[in-house]
Amino acid sequence: MMNRQPLRLAVSEAAKILAEAGVDSPRVDAEYLAAHVLGVERGRLPLIPLVDPSVIDQLHKLVRVRASRIPLQHILGWAPMGTISVEVGPGVFVPRPETELLMEWGLKALAGVSSPVVVDLCTGTGALALSIAAARPDAVVHAVEIDPQAISWTRRNANARVAAGDTPIRLHSGDATDPSLLSDLDGLVDLVVCNPPYVPEGTPVQPEVGEHDPHHAVFSGADGLDVIRHVVRAAARWLKPGGSVGIEHDDTQGESVPALLAARRVLADVADHADLAGRPRFATARKVG
Repeated sequence: MMNRQPLRLAVSEAAKILAEAGVDSPRVDAEYLAAHVLGVERGRLPLIPLVDPSVIDQLHKLVRVRASRIPLQHILGWAPMGTISVEVGPGVFVPRPETELLMEWGLKALAGVSSPVVVDLCTGTGALALSIAAARPDAVVHAVEIDPQAISWTRRNANARVAAGDTPIRLHSGDATDPSLLSDLDGLVDLVVCNPPYVPEGTPVQPEVGEHDPHHAVFSGADGLDVIRHVVRAAARWLKPGGSVGIEHDDTQGESVPALLAARRVLADVADHADLAGRPRFATARKVG
């Protein structure tokens, strides 16, 4: 009989290799990779004390891939967003855990609004649009993306959510900087959310981002605000009185993005929100009557 080995030791060894490779969250990533190999949820790992040597071999193979700074989500094939997960891979921006805070804020903003109309700009995988549609089956959710490769991922994820029983979203191929984008929605929208490209050009980023996320989904001009300026304009046009907008931004933009919102006379209650690490992460506003 093959000698079974403690899973805990294998995960610790994997975490050490990932830490030496400069991976940000080595222990968490090691656990996700082990769960992936075993076909279980990460929370169930403590229930599996011993594993076959073949499991250890598979884990080590994936750890070497992750240590080369291939994104964890590309290896797993998915990323979580709220109560759902979306498929990810080369050619589309990987959704980040901090974007869940924007999603949760958006759902709170829709509390008490029946059959809301929602627009998710720069949708990428569709993570924000699809998680809102999953939580609010009565919503009409429009998702906008410019990149054909990203749209193929959005469509795949949207089809999977329909198969799971969610209300279909409406997917648009469009440019967030187009002043006439979705003009038929002017004054009719309850919520606009956007996780746009916002990193100032030339900012050093992790290899997972610089080598694997599409450049145009990360960087946006010298100050990182090129796309956000247009998003603010579009939101001011689309929102109905009382409607809300939330825009994720770089941690250096905790004053500049709220200032862009506050400069629009139709927008009030401008606020900035921190992520779990206390860094400025997204700005919100409401349209006045």
